[in-house]
Amino acid sequence: MDTSEFQRARSPEAKRLREASILEAARALGRERGIRNVTLTDIAAAVAMHKSALLRYFETREEIFLRLTAEGWQEWSQALSERLREEVDPGPAAVAQAFAATLADRGMFCDLLAHAPLNLERNVSLDAVRDFKLATLAARAPIIAALREHLPALSDQDSVDLIATAVALAGAMWQIANPGPDVAALYRSDPRLAHAVVEVEPRLARILTATVSGMATGEREQSGTEATWRPRRSKNAG
Repeated sequence: MDTSEFQRARSPEAKRLREASILEAARALGRERGIRNVTLTDIAAAVAMHKSALLRYFETREEIFLRLTAEGWQEWSQALSERLREEVDPGPAAVAQAFAATLADRGMFCDLLAHAPLNLERNVSLDAVRDFKLATLAARAPIIAALREHLPALSDQDSVDLIATAVALAGAMWQIANPGPDVAALYRSDPRLAHAVVEVEPRLARILTATVSGMATGEREQSGTEATWRPRRSKNAG
């Protein structure tokens, strides 16, 4: 793309629009190539800017993708919270499936989740890290509220641990499930390597079901109660 077309944004609104276009270009490239394969030069070219001009809006490539990770947290939180509240009988398996399905449906978010602690948080300003952490903290709140409604046996700390486990596993499993094309072909060609072919959603659902069940059982034993969750009544029930 011809970078001569770029004109520096002057007003606050023009700057906001320019930042949005940069984020959208990075999002599109990340989906197409994978986060690790997208450079700052690639993003600058996609929005017809010189790299030096792009640095007026974002300090580093990592800051761009960290912003996208924060946006991904917000979008996922809303989707998961809504799904949990729609469950009629939200036992551990249904809760685990909701986590697994909503994460597996967001491949780029899973990719970002793996990169965030490894490198995205390590090449940005402290202000950027603070903003990101506060964004993830805010995104957790609706999920915890939905879990409290359906699985009251879980403590708030259990919910925090469950969310942390889910996103950590989703990030790692997505990387395993999406190797390079040559490695993927190798896995398919050799039956002895069938174990290396990972489907994120079913495996994540199995692990999280065991995790939620264990948490609920532990809380039940500590409290001396028998109920691990309270199923919601059907909306059609009398």
